[in-house]
Amino acid sequence: MINLKVSDMTCGHCASTVEKAVKSVDPQARVTIDLAASIVSVEGASDESAISAAISKAGYGNEKVATSCCGSCH
Repeated sequence: MINLKVSDMTCGHCASTVEKAVKSVDPQARVTIDLAASIVSVEGASDESAISAAISKAGYGNEKVATSCCGSCH
């Protein structure tokens, strides 16, 4: 899974644009957007750099978010 912080994604229109950008690279990708946290999660995508570049080309800066265990299973 790829998790990207897209800080300038502020509304539903932004989220839709970002999702379309991701799907332009990988139409089969599963895109989940947490608008409040400005996080885009992409499952099934194999090329993180292409996903990031497509989001940038759509006009949204983005950066990789480090994922970690929530700790609930420990």
